[in-house]
Amino acid sequence: MVRRGRLGGPSRTAGQRGRCCVQPTALQLLEDDVRELVRRRRLDPARDEVEVRSLIGEVLDDYDERSLVGGLVPLTDRKEAHRLLVESVAGFGPLQAYLDDPTVEEIWINEPSKVFVARHGRPELTPTFLTEQQVHDLVERMLRSSGRRVDLSSPFVDASLPDGSRLHVTIPDITRRHWAVNIRKFVVAADDLSDMVRLGSLTDHAARFLEAAVASGLNILVAGGTQAGKTTMLNCLAAAVPAHERVVTCEEVFELRVNLRDVASMQCRQASLEGTGEVPLRRLVKEALRMRPGRIIVGEVRQEESLDLLIALNSGLPGMATVHANSAREAVTKMCTLPLLAGPNVSSSFVVPTVASSIDLVVQLGMDADGSRRVREVVALPGRVEGDVVEVADIFVHRDGRLERADGYPPHADRFERYGHDLRELLGRA
Repeated sequence: MVRRGRLGGPSRTAGQRGRCCVQPTALQLLEDDVRELVRRRRLDPARDEVEVRSLIGEVLDDYDERSLVGGLVPLTDRKEAHRLLVESVAGFGPLQAYLDDPTVEEIWINEPSKVFVARHGRPELTPTFLTEQQVHDLVERMLRSSGRRVDLSSPFVDASLPDGSRLHVTIPDITRRHWAVNIRKFVVAADDLSDMVRLGSLTDHAARFLEAAVASGLNILVAGGTQAGKTTMLNCLAAAVPAHERVVTCEEVFELRVNLRDVASMQCRQASLEGTGEVPLRRLVKEALRMRPGRIIVGEVRQEESLDLLIALNSGLPGMATVHANSAREAVTKMCTLPLLAGPNVSSSFVVPTVASSIDLVVQLGMDADGSRRVREVVALPGRVEGDVVEVADIFVHRDGRLERADGYPPHADRFERYGHDLRELLGRA
């Protein structure tokens, strides 16, 4: 059965579109020759890309010469053959075209015949068809640079690809039958808060306030759903950190791109085959406090590491983090419950007032139906608690499709003044 695309013609993968100009037999022969030479010359395709590209040129030259004397099918499109060989040997095969496409934000594989991508927040089923072995080989190649593994004893894995994209893999018998692969690309859409304004995710008024809040050392929690842009916002907020400060980042997998002079970045480590050597996020937060941080940034809090982060922030160390939540108030509630996972000796009577005094601002993001990401609200925590409820004050709210100034004010006006910011002037004029 031939699967047909929208216009009625047969659908082809990105690789198959190129292979129509190159005989599959010839391409396989060329690929075998290239891989043999890579082994002989002891090249690493991931690190020695220039040498591999040059080697592919040599193999193509040799093939062209041999095809002239007969016995080999001439190449009809040498440039296309070169591209396909680079993708197969130095890249990630049929997925490389999607990784190179700047409009693709995420790639996921539910089964070899179902490869999806997301563009502008919307999922698309691609015409790419893989085999089970291709999926396994691609995952193995992607994990090679990270030193991580996936097997029956460790059926989940998170890793970073060389370009900064995040890889997540789950294998049977956790999944029903096929390997589930997800690649969240690191798409550089914004480097600082001014870029967020340019993209329409934030107003200039709110951006000026947030930049001053970061410079003044307020503790900020970035909240939102999956793909709402939390990591991008955290990167943009980090760009407002004063250049003289030392920043220590803690993440499950490297995703943050903090472009400051003095940055130390750490990521978690999975357990070895013997079940030893695991380094969880909670351990990283504790170790970060011993590294003379001027500010701590945690990629995302999900479990008991939230307690250690709260204790660090409560001790006077400025910091930022992200959390999954559908609203700013839900984010505050979540930060009041996650620390309870740390043990039975941790009680709400300790956690709730600690949250109120440790977190100063919550920036809530959301994704619109058209795929655009926007800041929906910015709320402050004045530090007061009524019963088990943390009081919040709206600073910016989303009204009529636009982020507008509300009537709330953040805590620590003295910090703003110390860093040369008039808080009332900063929030009073739009």
